[in-house]
Amino acid sequence: MAYRVHILETETAFDVEEGETVLQAAERSSVKLPHECTFGGCGTCRIKLESGAVRYDEFPMALTPEEAEQGFALACQALPAGDLCISVASSRQVFPDPRRICATIHRIHRFCDDVVHLTLALPEALDYVPGQYMNVVLSDGETRSFSMASAPAGNLVDFHVRRIPGGRYTDQWLGQAAAGASMEIEAPLGVFSYHEEDWRPLIMMATGTGIAPIKAILESLLDNEDCPPVTLYWGMRTEADLYLRDEIESWASRLYEFNFVPVLSRAGADWQGRRGYVQEAVLADHADLSEHAFYLCGAPEMIRQAKSLLAERGASLDHLYADSFTFQHALAAA
Repeated sequence: MAYRVHILETETAFDVEEGETVLQAAERSSVKLPHECTFGGCGTCRIKLESGAVRYDEFPMALTPEEAEQGFALACQALPAGDLCISVASSRQVFPDPRRICATIHRIHRFCDDVVHLTLALPEALDYVPGQYMNVVLSDGETRSFSMASAPAGNLVDFHVRRIPGGRYTDQWLGQAAAGASMEIEAPLGVFSYHEEDWRPLIMMATGTGIAPIKAILESLLDNEDCPPVTLYWGMRTEADLYLRDEIESWASRLYEFNFVPVLSRAGADWQGRRGYVQEAVLADHADLSEHAFYLCGAPEMIRQAKSLLAERGASLDHLYADSFTFQHALAAA
């Protein structure tokens, strides 16, 4: 039996056949819905059920029970239990179409023990939205995903690459690469971006190299008179891992009411700052989270826990955005 799905914002409608997910049916009907991983690991395809219900063969990893209770679903895994009316997250951003590009390593050096700063030179300026990412295309067609770590500015683009011991790309290839080496990339990709239309104070939470897309977004807001208050929580293990600390602290005079909170999970005895995990630090600092917008990027466990904890503290899940492409890649590689 087929069910009818109506998209509230566009008044578009399509049919879902028995056994099809909402996303599969939309693609068959040439209806565009945001998506990336297609197996429930990233959350990009999150929709809101305005009416109707869905079921899952297996509850998706990138959806929390709190989100499901508030009517959210993941289109790539959702099987309609009847006719649906759905809302799709919208933004004022227009995302450029991705394309294959031959890039050249402009500079490569280590930020710290396990993070490489990679700057690529492109044949021409890349049109992308801060928060998006690229795929490096390997010789056998496999890809590795990395967020742009800088706002668009000419034909040079920065990336933060965490070295994975024994990793085919991050350890073996990049470990021996030098300026002038060429690589094929696909960019720009993804829909993680700043939502100017929210008009809410920002709480940004990053762990590890999840700081990269957050950095790109915040760079685009430097000296912007319309920038809302910004609090950035960055979780790392030790003080030596805070490879962008000085640069981030220098933004204080260029972002409105900017507050930077580094949080260390394995801090040494001399560390005078916050200890523990970023999601815990946010809860300790904010009794009421109902008026904020949230941007999460980094470890999948942080994102999962943060979503649940923020919802319990009154956060609007309509104003919560997460970048989990690192999680997608880890699952795909596995």
